[in-house]
Amino acid sequence: MSVTAQLIGVDVGKAQLWLSVNGEPAQRCANEHSAIHEWLQSLPAPAAFALEATNDYHLALALEAHRQGHRVYLISGYRLNRYRDSIGGRAKTDAGDAQLLVRYLEREHDQLTPWTPPPKGYQSLQKLLRRRARLVRARVMLEQSLGGVTELQASLKPLIRAIQRLDTTLQRLMDKAIATAGWAAHRRRCQQIEGIGPITAAALTMAFHRGAFRSSDAFVAFLGLDVRVRDSGQKRARRRLTKQGDPELRRLLYMAALQAKSKPAWSGYYQRCLARGLACVQALNALARKLARLAFALMKNQTEYQPHIPCEQT
Repeated sequence: MSVTAQLIGVDVGKAQLWLSVNGEPAQRCANEHSAIHEWLQSLPAPAAFALEATNDYHLALALEAHRQGHRVYLISGYRLNRYRDSIGGRAKTDAGDAQLLVRYLEREHDQLTPWTPPPKGYQSLQKLLRRRARLVRARVMLEQSLGGVTELQASLKPLIRAIQRLDTTLQRLMDKAIATAGWAAHRRRCQQIEGIGPITAAALTMAFHRGAFRSSDAFVAFLGLDVRVRDSGQKRARRRLTKQGDPELRRLLYMAALQAKSKPAWSGYYQRCLARGLACVQALNALARKLARLAFALMKNQTEYQPHIPCEQT
């Protein structure tokens, strides 16, 4: 990175942005395209931006900054919080986080990968998957909270049917988005794997097309299914998922693992995980990783799935 390039930290909110240039006190800018465009135009030269990824609220600035030739780096909130703790930070404010992002970018630049805009198909499919996730949560909440009230059943049933019709419509829109992007073959390959249904296959296909992953390890890390290790001396800490990626993708893969664990092709692997001392949730996460790696290999190599069924179960 050029020593003359400006370093800009941006704390992102729904309505406004806090921007710190080279660690100076942060200034505010409306999180609207016109205001963002005008502010970026005032910069004297291409700069390096560090943005805290916040839902979709960072996309307007990230896309416009990238379009104007600036470098953009997305920093997860978890990583920034850990960094604040490591340097003894005792206060968290929006303006302070913008300055902290400048410091993080200055010191950790060599370990960061510049952000690039996702393909159009990725953005369309991601929005549909997130909307469906909210719809599913609403349906489950209604069924759990109102299902036991006899007097409400006559009103609840048509409401649930209406939600299911909306779900069907969303799935048709997903099919259309995948076909438009030209990803139907990859989705079909994923769906051949035991336990993976059309929604999970769509999510895996979307994730695969987000970037040029070097290996299945990188793909698993993108999904947040990789394991964080924190050992010290004789102490071996409990392994936990990093959970860096989209939580909906992990939920779908976990549900796929629940289906796959009873299938002949995967039941042996699941049982071996339990025999190693893993808890049920840990074994299911391990199986979810296995499914993700296999899906990645099928899409990367453009090959068809060949299930391996143990001889004693054929």
